[in-house]
Amino acid sequence: MKALILILILSACGAQPAPDFFNATRVDVMKNTRQYTVFYTEKRVEVIRLGYAKKSEREDIRADMEALIPRVTNCKTRENSIVGDSGEIRASITCPHA
Repeated sequence: MKALILILILSACGAQPAPDFFNATRVDVMKNTRQYTVFYTEKRVEVIRLGYAKKSEREDIRADMEALIPRVTNCKTRENSIVGDSGEIRASITCPHA
């Protein structure tokens, strides 16, 4: 019974940002039938994929996550700054308004 309660609590949590993004803007977005949460500040961005992904889908998911950065933030990703995998990526961004 305790395990069931824990599972229910954890499933209700949703995407949570890394500590660097606690005061960041949050945007929930769909791309190619997948749900993502994007947290961003003036200089950094974090993209989190929600839900399960098969190994064969991960390369396309990573490309979708990278494409979401300029779409959601209106900023450019700094070259070679993207780190992470198909579950979560972080990057530095350059914004025209910053």
